[in-house]
Amino acid sequence: MFSLHALTPEHWWSDGVAYPKLSWLYTKLLPKLSRWALESKTSEFKSTLSLIPVEKYGILYHQLKEKYKALVKVWPEVTDPEKFVFEDVAIATYLLVLWGEERTEKGTTTKQSFVDLGCGNGLLVHILNNEGHPGKGMDIRKRKIWDMYGPGTHLEENAITPSNDFLFPTTDWLIGNHSDELTPWIPVIAARSSYSCRYFVIPCCFYDFCGKYQRRQCKKSQYKEYIDFVTDVSTMCGFYTEEDCLRIPSTKRVCIIGKGRRYRKAEEALVEKQRSDYIKRREALFTASGVSMNVNQNSHYRPNHNDNGQNISTPVNDWVNGFQPREKTETIRNCAALPRDFVDAVVLRVAKALLSLTERNTESSSCGDAWNTGGSMLISEVVNLLDQSSLQALKKECGGLQTLLKNNHQVFRVEGGRVFIRDWRKTTLAQSSRVTSKRKPPPSGAVKTRLCWFHTHHPQGCPLLCEHCAFAHGETDLKNPQR
Repeated sequence: MFSLHALTPEHWWSDGVAYPKLSWLYTKLLPKLSRWALESKTSEFKSTLSLIPVEKYGILYHQLKEKYKALVKVWPEVTDPEKFVFEDVAIATYLLVLWGEERTEKGTTTKQSFVDLGCGNGLLVHILNNEGHPGKGMDIRKRKIWDMYGPGTHLEENAITPSNDFLFPTTDWLIGNHSDELTPWIPVIAARSSYSCRYFVIPCCFYDFCGKYQRRQCKKSQYKEYIDFVTDVSTMCGFYTEEDCLRIPSTKRVCIIGKGRRYRKAEEALVEKQRSDYIKRREALFTASGVSMNVNQNSHYRPNHNDNGQNISTPVNDWVNGFQPREKTETIRNCAALPRDFVDAVVLRVAKALLSLTERNTESSSCGDAWNTGGSMLISEVVNLLDQSSLQALKKECGGLQTLLKNNHQVFRVEGGRVFIRDWRKTTLAQSSRVTSKRKPPPSGAVKTRLCWFHTHHPQGCPLLCEHCAFAHGETDLKNPQR
């Protein structure tokens, strides 16, 4: 039996997004909680932490979480510190327990060495080094946090290409922690590095050997199909392959592990031919499908430079045509880099369509006058307002049209897959009534830095008086203008 206890309606503040409405809690949330608790759904994947002792994991995780939690306070990256710190603590815990069990099985006390390919912020490498495992991380782009770890953490800025230049014959384990385009290559690199090399990979973005992975089985989820593909690569490389689910705050938390070989060392040449043939077949599929492999045909080297301006050019991959490492400069794909004129045109078109609708939002009418808040539209309906060239430009951005609309928070409210014109009277009234609000008011320097869209474009102007609006009512009202 589920029950919900909340504040009385007059004390319950809601913006309909981060703070849900009471009606949503009891009409939507409670029925879903009840259904989830009662239904027996068979997962496509194994149960969480099925390959290691859960009790050992729990004890070690709490120790490491306490040991490294201070990193959250000094995290210099733009990414969410709590998510990334505690996720990498959880992954490190899993590996440390897995490796501890392996040492027990082999009757050795020597800690395993590792190389983390595409190590990103390097925190996983930092923890593993700190816990006594020799190894290093490699990534095409140095992160700001690397300098904070100290000399005991070994990180290299390098463009990794699957080739004979990137084999690790003396390394025990290769790691792919959300390694993107390197993911399917990690079992191959491990297999070709040495007969004793093992690997651990967490597939995230869907890549094949020479480009984006192309779906072939609609009966499976895309994620499950990709996990099966990486498992197939591992098996073809000759590994005994195992799969497990990590205890991390991510929807993509399946790891694939190649611990031992299914063939004798004397059969290496035969298995290597099978690997090569398999990769060639995958490459042929790309050629046949006409998918661009983005290979630079006019150069033997891909130029990259480190932060000191030194050239770190990398030979074009000699294992397959078409592989290309990610760009050194990370591309911004959250619609923030789109041309201002383009964004303004999309915003104006969508807003005019909403204002032209005759339905009236009951929430806005309660504010006391007939200021037009228009109607609402599904995101899928808004798509039909735009031409193909606009849609193609948005398709290249993460989240596409929905991200653009959410970025323009001044004009739109996006809720439950629908788009509304934002009524700032309602927002202002709600915020002023929240006496116990934990949110700090915006700093004075952040007010009046951009023009008020409603003052300029709404047929009835802005519903707020100039002194009550956070945005500038005209050029003369601007302070420290922003883009």
